[in-house]
Amino acid sequence: MAYSNKPFIIPIFLPHAGCPHRCVFCDQSSITGVSSKKRSPKDIREQIEAFLKFKNGRRNRVQIAFFGGNFLGIPADEIMRLLAEAAEYVKTGRVDSIRFSTRPDTIDHPRLDLIRNFPVTTIELGVQSMDERVLSATKRGHSAADTEKAIQCLKELNYEVGIQLMVGLPGDTPERLIASAQRVARLKPDFIRIYPTLVLADSPLAAAYRKGDYVPLSLDEAVSRTKHLYLLFKSKNIRVIRMGLQASQDLENGSTILAGPYHPAFGHLVYSEVFLDMAIAELESSNSTGQTITLHVHPRSVSKMSGLKNSRSFNLQMFTLTDISKSVGGR
Repeated sequence: MAYSNKPFIIPIFLPHAGCPHRCVFCDQSSITGVSSKKRSPKDIREQIEAFLKFKNGRRNRVQIAFFGGNFLGIPADEIMRLLAEAAEYVKTGRVDSIRFSTRPDTIDHPRLDLIRNFPVTTIELGVQSMDERVLSATKRGHSAADTEKAIQCLKELNYEVGIQLMVGLPGDTPERLIASAQRVARLKPDFIRIYPTLVLADSPLAAAYRKGDYVPLSLDEAVSRTKHLYLLFKSKNIRVIRMGLQASQDLENGSTILAGPYHPAFGHLVYSEVFLDMAIAELESSNSTGQTITLHVHPRSVSKMSGLKNSRSFNLQMFTLTDISKSVGGR
């Protein structure tokens, strides 16, 4: 059986745990569907066991992941307790390693010394932007320099480093966004997640939205800006492992999201735009007016080429019949 390099993730959500304050866009309890109360050892073990029961056998790595908070901002004894729970599964061979997300300004040698003896291999940084004006407007409380220092430190210790970025933040512009992405790319993280900014009902951003002080991106704008980031990182051989929030019943029940570019298949929309751009570029370069052009697409990517629910089939009919073959995209 062929195995995927993509790990099987067992998520343990710790909403707002260790966070020094609330960023304007944030409401992790709504996003994760998990309350912010302290997770008991029994609760954590039950969740791990439930995921292991349904483990996808095609994936060769299993990681327990602590998400939704600022992991290294949690009190030291709680960090040790959580990692010890997860490490037991690594010891028995049922799990391969541990990962967590944290803020860039929590990466320092005393905290990293704390986790040194645990099987942590992957650390994700909630960066969101590398523009100081955007960081200030969103009340992040850390600087772009903090991110640069954090990545350098983690790479020196051979951790796999992930970066989380957002599009459509207060104070951001297309130019600032691209400049942020270029600055991140120069740091050479191992992978990227990109999220559109949503107005969550219980977030501080909701008040600004209601007053008209913040206008979220439209879905088309968010897809377009994310596409440009995806292509930039792809050109630098940096993996983009997620675009858009994981779909959930809580996000789709109509009460969690007040406004913003949420779509349960956001990443698919981005890929579809990328493939359409490639197809148009091939067609325009062929100089074959009046001829049929055959576009060869990898079987795994047919849905990306045809668009969500085959919405693009009508648009493709404008190109007519068959002397020229072009290959579009890879996988």
